[in-house]
Amino acid sequence: MLKKKICMVGQFGVGKTSLVRRFVDSIFDERYLTTIGVKIDRKDVSVDGKSLTLMLWDLAGEDDLAQLNVSHLRGASGYILVADGCRASTLEKAAELQQRITQTLGPIPFVLVVNKADLRDQWEVQSSQVAQYGWPTFETSAKAGSGVEEMFLGLAAILIRSHAASEAPGQ
Repeated sequence: MLKKKICMVGQFGVGKTSLVRRFVDSIFDERYLTTIGVKIDRKDVSVDGKSLTLMLWDLAGEDDLAQLNVSHLRGASGYILVADGCRASTLEKAAELQQRITQTLGPIPFVLVVNKADLRDQWEVQSSQVAQYGWPTFETSAKAGSGVEEMFLGLAAILIRSHAASEAPGQ
């Protein structure tokens, strides 16, 4: 079985931990708990007939005082950029993080997630802002559970295709 390290990155309070808990444990907790350092969970999934274990690294959020510890990203097969649809600044920060990660690790698979779809009427993030990046994007609600599994399995499918391409003859 393939094992793939996936890192959750984004600002504080965008819902990284809630997305992981919804996916791994099928639960949502209204209480906000700040992640200190990194929390690691795992989930076995099957995508396109292939089984793999996702090792989910929930990294502490970034703000003006705390910066992403890029060493946590080493060995990652992919990552999930998380933005809060209710705070446009989190999308800008996600774009900055994507640039820093690419500069550090090179191009590795990732998806952008705009979370808190259950609060769509309060969103500051516009579809046109998201579309300008041209990245694989998912809208999720950790609270309601919508789009969460699709997002994780979507990245898993990208990782499987990437793995298959790297093992193809002549590569």
